[in-house]
Amino acid sequence: MIRIALVGCGEHSEGSHAAPLARYAAERPGEISLAAACDLNLARAEEFCQRFGFARAYSDLGKLLADGGTDACVTVMPVERIAEVGALLLERGVPCVVEKPLGASLSEVEELARVARETKTPHMVSVNRRFLPYLNRAVEFVAAGGGPRYVRATMARHARDEADFISTTAIHAVDALRHVAGEVADFRSKVIGGGAARWYVISLDFEGGAAGQVEILPTAGVVEETYELFGEGVRARVVCGSGSQKLLRCWRGGRPEVEEAADGQPEDVCNGGYGEVVEFVRALGAGARPSPTVEDVLPSARICYSVAESAAASLTKGV
Repeated sequence: MIRIALVGCGEHSEGSHAAPLARYAAERPGEISLAAACDLNLARAEEFCQRFGFARAYSDLGKLLADGGTDACVTVMPVERIAEVGALLLERGVPCVVEKPLGASLSEVEELARVARETKTPHMVSVNRRFLPYLNRAVEFVAAGGGPRYVRATMARHARDEADFISTTAIHAVDALRHVAGEVADFRSKVIGGGAARWYVISLDFEGGAAGQVEILPTAGVVEETYELFGEGVRARVVCGSGSQKLLRCWRGGRPEVEEAADGQPEDVCNGGYGEVVEFVRALGAGARPSPTVEDVLPSARICYSVAESAAASLTKGV
């Protein structure tokens, strides 16, 4: 049995990590135990113990590790502490899940990648779009037509005017398209100004010959993401957003072939959180390396930080 601790009990941790861990423990008894919940706010960790079934509450990660009884950690840290805590666990040889965006700067991300390479500690990055059931079904559908020739992602949000949105959140859309179409050979970006926040259009050329585009619209008045895959004679469209906005539509030869809505399905299953847990536990149980690793996600971080730096430079020139 793999004893897993959850480190960080904030709002994001609830639905994206605690809920799928609890679901896995309930549905596959004997495979994992929820050993501990840890948060600087001990009351919050105790609440997770009561709600999700973690055995012990901690307010100090060092104490949790010193006490033993934990085989792996899922860490959900503020951006400024992601690289620090991730490196600590990797250096101690503790298998772990690390949240995106892997660091508050590209230098932090690169350093975390160096630690991961040198320690070889099993780990994976929490980029849940790679585990979206509908997106992976779309990939399979388009593969039947020879694979995608063009892919597009649109990430729309409401009132998300934070300056680091492109590097901390938009990395999801960029990484999802890399998951779908492969490694990026080249990219170009454009900033759309004139509003409460910068919007971005990123054009991608993939090594396999496909092309793509990512549209980042953080103040568009809706919480929605769409992924569109176009192949020879086939097309697939995935919608993932708030509430019931989870749809899969596929066309072949000019005719609709698949149309599904994820009404009534658990949120952590639809959003890929449960799939992450399945991959992490599978790999650790088999003595294999989970995927994706820091090295796998690093190119996505490099693209987003490069776009952010380019936008900042253009703004400075404009001044």
